[in-house]
Amino acid sequence: MLQTDQQFPAVGSLTKGTTGECGCSVDVYFAPKAPMGKEANWVQTVPGKGWNTLLRLYGPLEPWFNKTWRPGEIEPM
Repeated sequence: MLQTDQQFPAVGSLTKGTTGECGCSVDVYFAPKAPMGKEANWVQTVPGKGWNTLLRLYGPLEPWFNKTWRPGEIEPM
């Protein structure tokens, strides 16, 4: 796990203050500093160090199993 100042480097449905679109999607930000107003949706990174992501689904719906839904790609901003 990447060692940062962030105590719990995760964003989830139970993360207090997490914001999303209509309750159906959530943007997660990976950066050394949190974007203003998006602190609950942020995971801290360290410049020059690699990192990876893990998606954990609890009770996924049929679109996950029949492969008609998949998470979006990570996009630079």
